[in-house]
Amino acid sequence: MNHTLPAAESRRSSSGTVAADVPTTHGDPRFSKGSALAVLVCWLLVVFDGYDLIVYGTVQSSLISDTGWGLSKATAGTIGSMAFLGMMIGAIFAGRMADSWGRRKTILGCAIVFSIFTILCAFAPNAAVFGALRLLAGIGLGGLVPSANALVAELVPAKWRSTIATLMMSGVPIGGSIAALVGIPLIPAFGWQAMFLVAVLALVIVVPLGLKYIPETLARLGSASKVSKNSAGFGTLLRAPYLGVSMLFALATIATLFAWYGLGTWLPNLMQLAGYNLGSALTFALALNLGAVAGSVLTAWAGTRFGPIPTAIAAAAVAAVGLAVLLVSPPVSVVYLALVLAGVGTHGTQCLIIAAVASHYPDHLRGTALGWALGTGRIGAVVAPQVGGLLLAAGLGVNSNFLAFAGAAAIAAVLLAAVGLKIKSTNSQGANNA
Repeated sequence: MNHTLPAAESRRSSSGTVAADVPTTHGDPRFSKGSALAVLVCWLLVVFDGYDLIVYGTVQSSLISDTGWGLSKATAGTIGSMAFLGMMIGAIFAGRMADSWGRRKTILGCAIVFSIFTILCAFAPNAAVFGALRLLAGIGLGGLVPSANALVAELVPAKWRSTIATLMMSGVPIGGSIAALVGIPLIPAFGWQAMFLVAVLALVIVVPLGLKYIPETLARLGSASKVSKNSAGFGTLLRAPYLGVSMLFALATIATLFAWYGLGTWLPNLMQLAGYNLGSALTFALALNLGAVAGSVLTAWAGTRFGPIPTAIAAAAVAAVGLAVLLVSPPVSVVYLALVLAGVGTHGTQCLIIAAVASHYPDHLRGTALGWALGTGRIGAVVAPQVGGLLLAAGLGVNSNFLAFAGAAAIAAVLLAAVGLKIKSTNSQGANNA
């Protein structure tokens, strides 16, 4: 089977050497059927990525109370961080691998890794093994998103790149919503282990679809291959003219992911500590994730109309306001609304950062840049569950978590404003030099 991009043409130099596969969709406002199918399969993999990531938040209370592992809130937070630590490793290196070895191999390899190790979590005999399996699953989870976004950016017309990149990320909260919905009946009936066995579906259904429909968009052949490989590393990314923007993107992603994944990890437990039962706590998690789904759609539209950076600043501010409202212990209806806003803002900001990175960097650096932003950004995701657990263990109460996550969202808004100013300044200098 031919796994090169169907809508791609090979450019040849005067010597006849194949230079690269260039998707014709960059100049064509339409999608080919093959490209649409590939985007759909990538989105399905992102859905399972989101499910496998958020599932820990839905089972955390059960792990503390039902396993006999002796977990405290602090150690539960540390275990929650293990997947994010793996994601940091996976995102950094998979983005570079995708630029060097090819998107298709990296995407499918990451999907297989996170599916297998998520399934094995159901059979973990103790907390140490469970944490190690979550770390290994996290490597695949973290590697999938930058690789899939890099591939999709090359499959879609340039005018739709920001929109599709944002909609692609709707798969994460949709997966999280599925985890919350499935958990409500499944955990009481079959125990927490059943939640991890759902990953079998990705392994036996979606991965085979990926083998059939996901093409390769990079042809690493001849001398052009050597040029691309030499210019696709982190050294290029972290020097002029990219250094300043790369650092700001990384810091903004750290703050955003601190808020999003900290909330995703601790929300069900926080709501139980606030006096709600498990079913109600999971419906709050569902509200957060449905808000994130809505945020993916709203920010896709707004990002296309107003630009990803201005929209991301607004989204981060919305998240900060929504989380701040929770500090005053509002009525239940307001809690739901605040969580929807928090989901819209936190996940919407992450989506828009991805869209901005995918649009800002050239093709040969795109995967590396996405891996850099999402990989370093996982520092926020690694730290957030531990911070949440430590704040609770210190007796500072539920509101300490909401305050920390609201503050992170506000910081993200400030950093993104700095990104916008930096890009504007760089573009102005380029125009003046021209």
